[in-house]
Amino acid sequence: MWRTYRRTVEILQAVIVTGLPFLFINGESAFRFDIPTLKLHLFGSVLWMREFYLILAASLFFLLFIAFVTITLGRVWCGWFCPQTVLLDLNESIASIVGKKYRKPLQKLILIPLSALVSVTMICYFVPPAETFKTIFVAPTITAFFLVLWLLVYLELAFLGRNFCISICPYAMLQNLLFDKDTLVIEYDVSRDATCMKCDACVKVCPVGIDIKKGLSSACIACAECIDACRSMTAKRGMLPFPNYKGRMLRPKTYWLGGATAIAGIALILLIWSRPAVDFLVIRDNAPLPPGLNRYAYTIHNNSGEKRALELSSSDNGVILIGEQTLLLQPFSAIHGSILVKSKGKREHLHLRISGNGIVINRETAFL
Repeated sequence: MWRTYRRTVEILQAVIVTGLPFLFINGESAFRFDIPTLKLHLFGSVLWMREFYLILAASLFFLLFIAFVTITLGRVWCGWFCPQTVLLDLNESIASIVGKKYRKPLQKLILIPLSALVSVTMICYFVPPAETFKTIFVAPTITAFFLVLWLLVYLELAFLGRNFCISICPYAMLQNLLFDKDTLVIEYDVSRDATCMKCDACVKVCPVGIDIKKGLSSACIACAECIDACRSMTAKRGMLPFPNYKGRMLRPKTYWLGGATAIAGIALILLIWSRPAVDFLVIRDNAPLPPGLNRYAYTIHNNSGEKRALELSSSDNGVILIGEQTLLLQPFSAIHGSILVKSKGKREHLHLRISGNGIVINRETAFL
């Protein structure tokens, strides 16, 4: 029973993770970090690298969410959602079609194209998919990344595999600190040990090679393979399986940690929603110029999916702007430029303004 549920979840996860870069919203990938422009495309919106406070807020939410899931559901990530677990399980399922005799060598053979697919998908999270496929064997940098990732993923899956989960994975180690006596785990019913048939079916199917009958183990990934294997034997005798999920999900700790996670999530959503549609930054250029003449560099970010036509002006009397003053911003883009400002009289401050499409932003800067 659990295997059917787990395979469904794994296939769904594989489809989502592989498909996100290829799902386009507002002309861009649903989720992709664009390295040249330092922009994170996020389901139709864009986060700029300069918006570090949003990255911190997202990191806080992510950490709280991980802690909440771990305390409530134990190692459900490791056994049900971890990309490595999903890849190895799907690989084993495909190889099992040919039977046991050739399963092991076939698994390593299937991992070759599977690792290549993973490598391409990882690159597509940073390079637009169309550009990736167009330049994968043309652009030296992309080709190098593809080949190196392909090799590393293959070696890790083919030769390290499940050992990564029980020896190197940092999240697996972190989980040991988050667990308590009520965390959901798979536990063998010691009280019924006398009626156990000692067939070791649970040991044979365990992907990390532990014996659940010997007690809780930090290596267990909560995949429930042992439960299904035991059920296949005990059902013939009208008995419940000896290993089973045990824990108390609803308890004070889950309530307050779940509440903190929800608050962090709401705060993150509000921070993203309250971002201004356009950001306007002005910096005075200190290069020497004739008296009464200043140069200013400006940067304008369009945080929306709309094309915007803006006008650069000044609300100060006796000020003349010299340079391009009509600006066109594409959706989720930025423009950088400079403008000369001439003043007919002495002044200490200058007020620059951008306006248009319902946007009015004023900035004050020094004038020397």
